[in-house]
Amino acid sequence: MNDTPVHQHTPRFGKVVVFGVGLIGGSFALALKAAGEVGEVVGFGRRLGSLTQALELGILDRAGFNVGQEVSNADLVLIATPVGKTAEIMARIAPCLGAQTVVTDAGSTKGDVVAAARAHFGDRLGQFVPAHPIAGAENSGALAARADLYRQKQVVLTPLPENTLANIARVRAAWECCGALIKELAPAEHDRIFAAVSHLPHLLSFALVHELARREDQALFFSFAASGFRDFTRIAASHPVMWRDICLANQAALIDELDRYREQLDELRAVLQRGDGARLEATFEAARAARRAWAESRAPE
Repeated sequence: MNDTPVHQHTPRFGKVVVFGVGLIGGSFALALKAAGEVGEVVGFGRRLGSLTQALELGILDRAGFNVGQEVSNADLVLIATPVGKTAEIMARIAPCLGAQTVVTDAGSTKGDVVAAARAHFGDRLGQFVPAHPIAGAENSGALAARADLYRQKQVVLTPLPENTLANIARVRAAWECCGALIKELAPAEHDRIFAAVSHLPHLLSFALVHELARREDQALFFSFAASGFRDFTRIAASHPVMWRDICLANQAALIDELDRYREQLDELRAVLQRGDGARLEATFEAARAARRAWAESRAPE
């Protein structure tokens, strides 16, 4: 008989509460489960059907119904809803936070999220550590969630002066358990950067598809669309509500980037109008070189 004791691994997070159990929140839960770093995941959502589906898929252990009861003894709370709902959720959970509970989010904008946190968390603001996982897909909902979504993907933390090092470390550890690579930015710097490299591309993709779709002979155009159109417009299949909220939340920075882009389009229009092939080629070559350099610098996925 072998009397050697069996040492069971103790998860870093006993209880995690997730608001929004779709692609982002669901993948977070699945990744922590796959890593063996969570004891229990409790989920809240707007629709009972979504919660039921998340339970059936093993994303959740329980569906939550009493916010105060579930949040008060949670180790970690993730707000993974569209950013337009973030303030409402903060208002609900703020009075219920346990002394050891740390809250984070997955919003694509940070200035509005931080403002909401300052408005609702009061003297518990230090328990909220803002974050933004740079990962996603065109599909949404619990069915799209997968345990490897964040593996080797960047997650940006935008810590607040009120955050303790311990609370920042806890949020960092949660995302690292999901396989993510952690970076830090100030909230305003985050919003300025992502207005250019994420929010503007989505706006442009939506705009192109919308412009073609409202033409009388749209079917003719779409029948000839091939790989170039497919690649450029892939992100126009993204969640409309989520991207509505992101664009409005980062309005000032996005308008600035849109103006810069319009200046570039006006410049290219003038080049075309005067038939300046050399300038057109130089612009394309500079863009190609920058794009290739970026692609080569990326970590392999």
